[in-house]
Amino acid sequence: MKQRLDELQAFLDEQHEPVTVYDEGMVRRLIERITVFEDHLYFEFKCGLETEVQM
Repeated sequence: MKQRLDELQAFLDEQHEPVTVYDEGMVRRLIERITVFEDHLYFEFKCGLETEVQM
């Protein structure tokens, strides 16, 4: 998991501008799965991190 987190951090550090539009390549590289619920989204990143976003 440490190696995956380091890879994620390195990738994000390479980005020179903030992400303001959807980027299919970035999504495919970073996110394993997105689960959509009625009131929130659940994100599982390839590095093992998980988070929820309330809508």
